[in-house]
Amino acid sequence: MYRKKLIEVDLPLNAINEQSVQERYFRHPTHGHPFRLHPWWARRPLAACRAVIFSSMVDDPSSCPEEFPTEEAQRKERNRLHDLIRKMVKWESTDESTTGAVKIRDAARYEIARSVARSRNEPAPDADNPDAVLRYLRDNALPIYDPFAGGGSIPLEAQRLGLRAVASDLNPVAVLINKALIELPPKFAGKPPVNPKADPMHNDGGQGEECNERPLWRGVAGLADDIRYYGKWMRERAYERIGHLYPKVKLPDGTEATVAAWLWARTVPCQNPACGIAMPLMTTFQLSKKPKNRHWIRPVVDREAGRVRFVVQDNREGVPTSGRTVNRNGATCISCNTTAPLAYVRQQSSAGKMGEQMTAVVAEGNRRRVFLSPTEEDVQVAINAEPNKRSIPWQKMPTTAYLVSGRGYGITEWRELFTQRQLVTLSTLSDLIPEVRTQMLEDKAHEIYASTIHTYLALAIGKQADICSSFARWQNSGDKAAGVFGRQAIPMVWDFAESNPFSKSTGNWMFQIEMIANTVQRLPTHVNSGIVHQADATTTIHAARGPVIVTDPPYYDNISYAELSDYFYVWLRPLLRDIYPDLFAGVLVPIQEEMIAAPRFDDKDGESAKDRFERLMGNTLRLIWEHCSPEFPSSIFYAYKQREEERDGVTSTGWDTMLTALVDAGFQIVGTWPMRTELANRTNSLDANSLASSVVLVCRPRAEGAGIATRRQFLDALEAELPGALDRMTREGHIAPVDLSQAAIGPGMEVYSRYAGVETISGERVPVRDALREINRVIVEYHQREQGELDVESQFCVEWLREHGYVDGEFGRAETLSQAKNVSIEALRDAHGLLEASGGKLRLLRVDEYAPDGRRRLRGDMTAWEGCMRMAWHMRPGDDRLGVEGAAAVGRTMGGGVESVERLARILYDYFDGRGDSANAVTFNTLVTSWGAIENAMREPERPTLDSVAASAVQGELGVGR
Repeated sequence: MYRKKLIEVDLPLNAINEQSVQERYFRHPTHGHPFRLHPWWARRPLAACRAVIFSSMVDDPSSCPEEFPTEEAQRKERNRLHDLIRKMVKWESTDESTTGAVKIRDAARYEIARSVARSRNEPAPDADNPDAVLRYLRDNALPIYDPFAGGGSIPLEAQRLGLRAVASDLNPVAVLINKALIELPPKFAGKPPVNPKADPMHNDGGQGEECNERPLWRGVAGLADDIRYYGKWMRERAYERIGHLYPKVKLPDGTEATVAAWLWARTVPCQNPACGIAMPLMTTFQLSKKPKNRHWIRPVVDREAGRVRFVVQDNREGVPTSGRTVNRNGATCISCNTTAPLAYVRQQSSAGKMGEQMTAVVAEGNRRRVFLSPTEEDVQVAINAEPNKRSIPWQKMPTTAYLVSGRGYGITEWRELFTQRQLVTLSTLSDLIPEVRTQMLEDKAHEIYASTIHTYLALAIGKQADICSSFARWQNSGDKAAGVFGRQAIPMVWDFAESNPFSKSTGNWMFQIEMIANTVQRLPTHVNSGIVHQADATTTIHAARGPVIVTDPPYYDNISYAELSDYFYVWLRPLLRDIYPDLFAGVLVPIQEEMIAAPRFDDKDGESAKDRFERLMGNTLRLIWEHCSPEFPSSIFYAYKQREEERDGVTSTGWDTMLTALVDAGFQIVGTWPMRTELANRTNSLDANSLASSVVLVCRPRAEGAGIATRRQFLDALEAELPGALDRMTREGHIAPVDLSQAAIGPGMEVYSRYAGVETISGERVPVRDALREINRVIVEYHQREQGELDVESQFCVEWLREHGYVDGEFGRAETLSQAKNVSIEALRDAHGLLEASGGKLRLLRVDEYAPDGRRRLRGDMTAWEGCMRMAWHMRPGDDRLGVEGAAAVGRTMGGGVESVERLARILYDYFDGRGDSANAVTFNTLVTSWGAIENAMREPERPTLDSVAASAVQGELGVGR
């Protein structure tokens, strides 16, 4: 009999989601975030992966009654583990150059080893001996296996936790990224660099009194130093050969400056025969939105020359009246105002008549960009560049126009996504790779080590190709260039930025080198092995010893990984096929075996693309079921499909597809955890998407001999078990209201999927979509029961809100409702101050009307409604609000009745979310998600002084000046 793991019972979900969101703010080049190693799409946050893997390996205290015999002891131990997770998911905990991060890492590894030892009925290794713990995990813990490794988040975090990581992917670019993350770095831990300029006394840049105690070239600092050195070596040789293509420019004061970027616009001939000018296709004339450096370009029509030229101006010279000459409908000629449909633009481009015109030059200035009008010399240097045709990619692009928008404009080869000068740069850097390898061998590098540096420098060329393209954009809000892949496609870019690889600005070569070196230097190296395979998960599972499965499979047609990654593959293949001959054997990325519902698979062998995807996903899940460990749950990150679709006359939101596949494969779903990459309390995120970015489905193989249940048996079990699970989620786990419906699918589907099938009385199968409806019904009934546990005044207010919102209602209806609830309208108005009643009308007070003043003092007899409104007032943004402290002051006054406030806040969230009122929904969601902090603040003594700004707003509420 297996022990339940923490992920099957309870998680500190709010902390995990908060850190998953915060993680995006720690992706500056200097932070060494692994996502900076090389572009990939839809990676899962490291914090979420770390938490899922840890909680999949660690026993829940309820499964250890010999150690934790009472519910109180179990709760205490679970809270301790949750506290460790809260520390572990912070970005700072990945910086193993700090003592605090190492302690957190070692504590997490020990907890995993402790659970493994418990399952083996043997003593755990010494917690004070991290090396012994790591060896124990190597020899006794099952590996973590991700058959859809992609960008490597899951294997990397498994390795960070001291576990053996096994990764596989069909895509060679993904395999390469995973090798660079988990396979290569540990081989060179503690090794010094080979470059001749390395400091022999280097001590990894450590600070503080511990610095002298650290070994020289700690971790892979030596490897990172060589990446920097040989990357710089390449830059110097490249500049010697092609530096003349990137000349400096003269500034108005006569000095010279390095160019950060040249800005261009595509052109097509005006369809007006009387004009015929090459009309620039632009989305904006604004160069910079920075308040102290606003600049625009002003078009000047030169009819004699038959062209438009552009003059740079600042805000002192006025603002151009229009900044867009092209949109989805078509283009407008700046010269004659003739409009042309987009079909005309496509036709001209496909006929080879699309050109390019330089619109501005961006130079590096003193702490700000300098914007200059382009000269003829600037243009000629760019257009006269001639790349070596043998060193540029010749492969054809996919025919999917929606994926790569340029396909609709006659662009058919990958090389056409780059200017001539950019092709010269990328091919020159590529040609230098064999030369730098020769230099490394001359510097006494071992062949294997030289191949490793070679690999990272090749990845830098892939990163350079992302920014060094005519499909890169100029961001006028940040005065910098942005790469091609702002999303999971290559949209048409009309006005693009050509970065200078020899500048000090975003997009330069050393910028790519530094990002890779910083990433490598921060990777964990005191780890167990990481192994990466290229494999098709639908046919091959690398599953020796029954691994623990944690994976993030593709979903339908969300991302066409194969077609997109060809963008990088065509540059990487010539550089790496001698080092990884099997990985880069093909001319392009394997595409026919890809598991995706792409249009190219429609009607192939009489099967639709979606049916093919579902068949392959089913095959993969059955393979996982056959090989996964029965001792540990399998966890699958599932990218929720938002849009509904009609299939066989039944509306589906996409949930039933994955859940049905899991059940049919033989799995029982034992948990669902919504994982976010957007803050749940943001109004626009709730308004646009009230669901998590992905949901982790926790599964176990269904018990052998599971029988068939009747629909009535299923409903009885669901109604008996789900409310208790909801209690644990809300009252103990404090799961955010916005996540509750998704999290509740876990215990609900656990009931459904424990049976081999659920059938109606006539023998028909009850499908998953029907089970989901019943789960939602029980959730609604749970909220109704929660409402019935409130005080009668609050029950009245909830009912009145459901009927009338915050607008006036008839007094007669209010009297009827008040009699049913046995409460007085006068008391609600005068004693409690919850509503206004006059002239035969009655209205509930809105949250903003609970601002504290001399008339609104806190009282011990507050209803849940009043307490909830007062707390919600403090949790809304505003200089006069006190946030958690203000809410805690309300809670202290309420005393024992404060617990009902959280319950009511959940009910109110559900009401406002159902009405699409995101502003109010956010307020009550924030109140619930902050409940733990409010409870902690309530336990502390009331602060004797208040912030001067907020004091005047809460004098009456906190009793100041009475």
